[in-house]
Amino acid sequence: MSGQMVLQLDSDRNVIAGNAAALAGAIGNGADLRVYTEFKHNEHIDTSSDSPELIKEVAEFNITYLIDDSWTAAIMGLRQPVSLPASFVSGSSMSFFLYNQNGQQAIARPYLDGQSRAGEQGAGSVSQHPDMPKMRNHDSWDVETNAPSANFVYDFETYRYCVHDHWTEKLAHDENGNVQSGSVVELADAFAEGAAVKLGISGLCDALAEDGGAAMRHEVFIQGGSGYYYTEKQLYIMGTHPLVRVRPGKPMAYTSGGWDFGWVIARTDGRVVYRRCDPYTLAFEDIEMQCGVRWFVR
Repeated sequence: MSGQMVLQLDSDRNVIAGNAAALAGAIGNGADLRVYTEFKHNEHIDTSSDSPELIKEVAEFNITYLIDDSWTAAIMGLRQPVSLPASFVSGSSMSFFLYNQNGQQAIARPYLDGQSRAGEQGAGSVSQHPDMPKMRNHDSWDVETNAPSANFVYDFETYRYCVHDHWTEKLAHDENGNVQSGSVVELADAFAEGAAVKLGISGLCDALAEDGGAAMRHEVFIQGGSGYYYTEKQLYIMGTHPLVRVRPGKPMAYTSGGWDFGWVIARTDGRVVYRRCDPYTLAFEDIEMQCGVRWFVR
């Protein structure tokens, strides 16, 4: 099934088709997101090459964010860095690319190779790439640690935000489990017939707000894995796919201490347990919270 292109930017990141409101509306309905870009081999992959071959990329962004019901950002949550056209980049890590609706990009790269990287956290120096003029680095963070990150823009030839808007909301409840629409029974019936389940979790990143302030209003959308339904209690429980938490903003950006990754167990009474992985040490902790959740099926 092909996706629907709801927003397209040119190489200067001007809107040339669709609009950001259509993208936000689809993401708010639980839609899946893939982003199509184009770049030339000797401008982006190997600047010493004499090959100007055009490369087309479509990337899955399985973690999506809706900020203040109006701003969309998304993260590649399952990617390890690749070295085109042959293999992976040396040094096993995750490659958490983050794209905003305006084409602003970022990457966080927690290493998984067991090597010791105990440098200090904080802002790093910002260097540009004279042999890659379409790449503009904005900042860098935690360069000598296990979890370096950076914010930047690479001027792709085009950006197309394509959605698969085929999820149906079955239940919405507040942080205390009070039903706002739909019902747990409707969700459980669909789950029992083998439907896939996706969650839109409100306030999951509140603890990442700067200086103990209030976080921007946000929902994080992630697909579920295993689900469980207690038939007498009418309580539905689901464990999610891995996700990346980032401090909410417009645009979204990585900063030192402003992100992490982990897994969620969510229940329809509003109880959420976040199994957090500290990207700097890879140590785990379980964090309990109460969150409003919207539950979608397909």
